[in-house]
Amino acid sequence: MAEFVLLTRISPQSLHQPRSYATLERHVAEQVRHHCPEVKWLHSWAVLGPWDYIDVIDAPDLAAATRVSVLVRSFGQTRTEIWPAMAWPQFKSLVQDLSAR
Repeated sequence: MAEFVLLTRISPQSLHQPRSYATLERHVAEQVRHHCPEVKWLHSWAVLGPWDYIDVIDAPDLAAATRVSVLVRSFGQTRTEIWPAMAWPQFKSLVQDLSAR
């Protein structure tokens, strides 16, 4: 499994009232569970900035992460980006292996 950062920006036109956030979350979660049962949601944050949400998911590959992104986009007017991510200790180990050669 690999970790991916999913960035989501929601268009203001797609949210008509504050409870729309919870409705959107419920619909997306149901679709991801149904279409991507192998994907695990690790972290979710609502943020103030150019993105509305930052999520970290664990997926078997880029195709599965992309399916999640497409499902998120299918609800409301959203924009998403997926970034592959590596935990810092794993990255440091990778760099140390390169330095040793």
